Amino acid sequence: MKKLKIGILGATGMVGQNYIKLLQNHPWFEIIDVAASPRSAGKRFKEAVKTKWQMAIPIPEVIENLIVRDVQDFDSISSNLDFVFSAINMPTKDQIKEVEFEYAQRGIPVVSNNSAHRWTPDVPMIIPEINHNHIEIIPLQQKNRGFSKGFVLVKPNCSLQSYLTPIYALEREGYKIDKLIITTLQAVSGAGYPGVAFLDIVDNIVPYIRGEEEKTEKEPLKILGKIGEKGIINDDSIQISSTCTRVPVSDGHTACVNLKFKDKKPIKDEIIKIWKEFKSIPQELGLPFAPKQPILYLEHIDRPQPKKDRDNDKGMAITVGRLREDNIFDFKFVALSHNTIRGAAGGAILNAELLVVKGFIK
Repeated sequence: MKKLKIGILGATGMVGQNYIKLLQNHPWFEIIDVAASPRSAGKRFKEAVKTKWQMAIPIPEVIENLIVRDVQDFDSISSNLDFVFSAINMPTKDQIKEVEFEYAQRGIPVVSNNSAHRWTPDVPMIIPEINHNHIEIIPLQQKNRGFSKGFVLVKPNCSLQSYLTPIYALEREGYKIDKLIITTLQAVSGAGYPGVAFLDIVDNIVPYIRGEEEKTEKEPLKILGKIGEKGIINDDSIQISSTCTRVPVSDGHTACVNLKFKDKKPIKDEIIKIWKEFKSIPQELGLPFAPKQPILYLEHIDRPQPKKDRDNDKGMAITVGRLREDNIFDFKFVALSHNTIRGAAGGAILNAELLVVKGFIK
């Protein structure tokens, strides 16, 4: 197929850099536009980034000499641009909302990493293995806001992506969840660059990350919700309590999960079987960034571990282990996902691939 021409909003930041790394040689997408703040605008990309390039590869040659565009210079948007990934960082969420909607107003679909629109009712928040059908709300968003070809779609916070797909796999098989207690151990890369201060994180655990517990508890309710006349109606069937911590790990968010079922309770072997056999739309469609097996269950008593398991299936698989019975709830387990791939740029790329196959990006 002819490659779609794409842009990256916030290209000089950590998530933007991850997009550039992951989209090298993508079979469907070609980066032609990089946009950032006014202080970077007008410079070649390699000059705008300078020593802030944090990826383990050199800046790709096709990117280093692209001229950085002011992300708010809407009149300079290339007429060849098919859609954009948004990883912009601005002083307020309202400013991010306005910028993303302005691109949509100008006919540019926006696939966003930002939290600004996660609670906008007619903006879908997608994990493709779980709520791929929520993209069907896009025509309602376009009607509500007078968009023609443009729209905004977001991915959820990285803190919940390690545990929610295993939970959904059980619910899909009829084992409804009543309560969840989640403790996350989140990598320092989740804080961006320059991130957590050296003296705060080395030989330490920080037991608070601003806003993470609210996102971990509430975002699943929208993802597990259903489409209504005015937008997504949140699910209210699961109670979630979370504690989110920052740990001295470079990449990979771990979640320790205690769960209680509503009615019928599966045995341990049935849970593992469900996880091992779970597949969804991305796998059925053969999307390039889809993991072949979305949930990997490891029998080793001391796994998953971030250093050993975060890169499973190009960093897009959820790795689960230590499933055992709980003496207060029903079961407990440990889950891991790569926060800067599955939880950030890679997850958004998978969303974009889904939108292409379903005809929302052309």
